[in-house]
Amino acid sequence: MIFIVVRFKVKPDWRDRWLDLVADFTAATRAEPGNLWFDWSRSVDDPDEFVLLEAFRDGAAGAAHVSSEHFKKAVVDQPQALAEVPRIVNVEVPGEDWSRLAEMALPRE
Repeated sequence: MIFIVVRFKVKPDWRDRWLDLVADFTAATRAEPGNLWFDWSRSVDDPDEFVLLEAFRDGAAGAAHVSSEHFKKAVVDQPQALAEVPRIVNVEVPGEDWSRLAEMALPRE
């Protein structure tokens, strides 16, 4: 799978509107056949930073995402809210789901 983490630093006046701005993009991406997940979180240390965890079945699914109309629209729409260029980690890892953290197995598992 292709696993991607992106950190978005938004302008302070966008912090409470960011998730509204990305709502259609998020829904469209989640509906893509090769998308495994597309989840937003907010930094506990910085209210202006949002973290996106996304995964695609394979490189072809990732390429289809970047070629999609909703991705192209996001590239145009989202920069108005950004305080800096987003930072990204994009790696290929085996599997198609989260692994369990063995060090924290529950007694019944």
